[in-house]
Amino acid sequence: MKKTALDAKKASSKLALLSSEQKNRALSAMAKALLAAEAKVLAANRLDVEVAKKKGTPSAMISRLTLDASKLKKIADAVEDITKLEDPVGRTLWERTRPNGLRIQKVSVPLGSILIIYESRPNVTADCMALCLKSGNAVILKGGSEALRTNAALFDALVKGAASAGVPKEAFQLVKTADRGAVKQLLSMEGVIDLVIPRGGEGLIREVARISKIPVIKHYKGVCHVFVDKDADLAKAEKIVLNAKTQNPAVCNAAECLLVHEAVAQKFLPAVAGSLQRKGVELRGDAKTRSLVPGAKAATQKDWGAEYLDLKMAIRVVKDVDEAIAHIERYGSRHSDAIVTENKQNAALFTAAVDSSAVFVNASTRFNDGGEFGMGAEMGISTDKLHARGPMGLEELTSYKYVVLGNGQIRQ
Repeated sequence: MKKTALDAKKASSKLALLSSEQKNRALSAMAKALLAAEAKVLAANRLDVEVAKKKGTPSAMISRLTLDASKLKKIADAVEDITKLEDPVGRTLWERTRPNGLRIQKVSVPLGSILIIYESRPNVTADCMALCLKSGNAVILKGGSEALRTNAALFDALVKGAASAGVPKEAFQLVKTADRGAVKQLLSMEGVIDLVIPRGGEGLIREVARISKIPVIKHYKGVCHVFVDKDADLAKAEKIVLNAKTQNPAVCNAAECLLVHEAVAQKFLPAVAGSLQRKGVELRGDAKTRSLVPGAKAATQKDWGAEYLDLKMAIRVVKDVDEAIAHIERYGSRHSDAIVTENKQNAALFTAAVDSSAVFVNASTRFNDGGEFGMGAEMGISTDKLHARGPMGLEELTSYKYVVLGNGQIRQ
């Protein structure tokens, strides 16, 4: 592990000097290499899925793990799309000239060497390698044991593509052991690894944050809400709720809780509940909800803060926007929350008061995503407030330094 980390650190200084053209050529070669390796990647994935099913792995994780030709094409397209994005490295963020003639520039630079620890999703392997290359960072990847074969096949193809365009192979490192001791060793390498980004369940993220000696960017879970206000367009609200809950329930920006203003509950809840139930969603509601939706189960205290990652949803009737905001403040995870309303005052209050990484007005929480925000792929979604918040794209993978240009000035 020490050699892995040191090799990545050395390579990071070479990556920082690559031109935009060199990086884009490498990304295009990586996308082509993925498609060329389709048979090998899908064969490895079938083995991983088969083993995961035998172990009784939850269906949500199986869904994240499974690849097919269409999904692999989307992964390759996402890598290619990063070539179209502006290079975040070497930009002058601001510049000023002091009275003594010193010219001071604030210039964007790569972070250095980044460790990514993730579960289940093979697309993370490609997304992170591509984003780190474009932002001039070396990357160390530690995927979950359930995707060991898939990640290795993806990694080999991507490294082959990048190397064909002149990128040093050492810039990409894959931890191929399932031994948890390897992760602990890497997390102790302060000064060699510059940043850790864990992607996965709350347990994984808390454990990484607990033992790491390296700065960690994290989100513990996605307890996302949709609040339907008294002044909502109810047809619009139903479409948003259905999308936020059912379009992909196994992800962190899927809605887990529906809050409905009491003034529209009687009209709105039976309709939206029926639509959700036809989609297979199990509903858990407070007393007011259950009086309007007989099929709903009684919600417990745990349901209000639950991240189901499944076709389940908690529903609560609230008296006004203030009570909705208070509920989100108490039970939310500062990830993604939405209000559906035609009332501009209530929308403004909601966006100002709800302290989440993304707050939506009349749109689904599912849009909290690097690709949907026009960032290309993403490294993850941060609910931290320091350095990066929300989707972590290319810009969030850079820091800055000051370049001071003088002509013999000395401080008096």
